[in-house]
Amino acid sequence: MTVLVIGASGQIGQFLLPRLVEAGYDYLALSRQPVDGDPRWIQGGLPDAMPEFPPLRAVVSLGPLDHLAPWLSATRLAGTPHLIATSSMSAETKRESDVPAERELSRRLRDAETTLIATCASRGMPWTLFRPTLIYGAGVDKSLTPIVHAALRRRIFPVPAGRGQRQPVHADDIAAAVVAALGSPFARGQTFPIGGGERMSARDMFRRTRRSAGGFALPVPIPRFALTLATLVSPGLRGPVDRLDSDLIADNHELERVLDVHPRPFHPVPGTWRPRD
Repeated sequence: MTVLVIGASGQIGQFLLPRLVEAGYDYLALSRQPVDGDPRWIQGGLPDAMPEFPPLRAVVSLGPLDHLAPWLSATRLAGTPHLIATSSMSAETKRESDVPAERELSRRLRDAETTLIATCASRGMPWTLFRPTLIYGAGVDKSLTPIVHAALRRRIFPVPAGRGQRQPVHADDIAAAVVAALGSPFARGQTFPIGGGERMSARDMFRRTRRSAGGFALPVPIPRFALTLATLVSPGLRGPVDRLDSDLIADNHELERVLDVHPRPFHPVPGTWRPRD
């Protein structure tokens, strides 16, 4: 039977589709834009532009969880496909944020997780959730890649002071975990945090990112007092600056034990920050 991939054109989906083929799975890839020449791609999108689907082995959702939850609760899929979805470690790390919008994001994620689990339980559908840390690897993320591109344009790479631990996870390692969950009965009914294969300070993460940028960008250390002043000028920076001294990490123990997935350490190269062909 077929695996439906929602969010297939995103950064995880770009790595997941080849892995599904390699593992012997047929798939349907959902896209808001039509894709000519490949019948495996179908047009649609959450939450209100979804087509009818044939019987499915699994539904893999790589998009916004708070769009998936209401659609699934209002939709009757044939059979009991395995639901696999990506949430975010922000569900926990932003729970007590001083920024109201970040607390609201955390609440929406946790509410969506609860709704999905309850819906699956009421229908006898197995489920697996992944909570990734900061995702990189396909050159389309909204965190490190924009910093690299801006630094190459300006020839200056800001390196903010930050003692908090970081654990960036490659999108392909999340794709590997999804495929492993498809084939493992022990993944059912589980929520797996997933971070990269090593932890480093936020400052070191930015330093490694600069070295991998693929062009000259002068490193400019940004001391803590300057960051604090910046939040007074631009209140939207308050959350990111506050988190520089907080640990944003994941415990990969269960991921490695149950799924035998071991994410790679953070050693980006210039191609990391360019969109894949």
